[in-house]
Amino acid sequence: MLRLGGRGLLLGLAAAAAAVMAARLMGWWSPRAGLRLFISEELARYRGGPGDPGLYLALLGRVYDVSSGRRHYEPGAHYSGFAGRDASRAFVTGDYSEAGLVDDVSDLSFSEMLTLQNWLSFYEKNYEFVGRVIGRFYGEDGLPTPELTHVEAMITKGLEASKQELKEKQKFPPCNAEWRSTRGSRFWCSPNSGGVSRDWIGVPRKLYRPGAKEPRCVCVRTTGPPSDQTMDNPTHRNRGDLDHPNLGEYTGCPPLAITCSFPL
Repeated sequence: MLRLGGRGLLLGLAAAAAAVMAARLMGWWSPRAGLRLFISEELARYRGGPGDPGLYLALLGRVYDVSSGRRHYEPGAHYSGFAGRDASRAFVTGDYSEAGLVDDVSDLSFSEMLTLQNWLSFYEKNYEFVGRVIGRFYGEDGLPTPELTHVEAMITKGLEASKQELKEKQKFPPCNAEWRSTRGSRFWCSPNSGGVSRDWIGVPRKLYRPGAKEPRCVCVRTTGPPSDQTMDNPTHRNRGDLDHPNLGEYTGCPPLAITCSFPL
């Protein structure tokens, strides 16, 4: 079970994971001797139908042999639209129409880019990498294009954002919440609320985040120094993070109550 003292360890692991992933991405996209390059018309022949030379799909320009997963990708299967092309966008949007089965990911968000990175990890682990597609992500020399460099930068930023989100979640774990038509809503804190195991419970507070339309309920530590101070700092007031400027109390809820109820 993770305790408060282990928070730094968890964050360190997250940072290490981000560094490993960045290194892995560089390995995925760096030049390789004897690499096979496809043009889109050639890749289109690999749809797994009768007489086709194989069953391939591409993701971010990387081509994988998915023959071992034939039941998912062969003609008539649920994901057959991915075969014989780079349909990177559809991995995020779920749009399996011809208009959606495309490789344009230029307007995806950081989190959506991380979804693509997760799919890339899946294919690297489960299927054989066989080459690259000349086009949006790789040039005729097999080297990454500026668009792929942009994707890599987005993924790296997404990993950093995830690390910061994890750090904030350890500091301000989400509240437990419920709503019932007969009793109204209730927020409360527990040693495991928000999926964050810790040795303190905390009290519900509204957390206001820049750019967010509404605050969200988080559990706030009430004793010890603020999270950005050390235990031996003589200036802290033994109020935990209660004085954080982005926090607000719930009207009608006692300041140190671990449960806030709002009847209908």
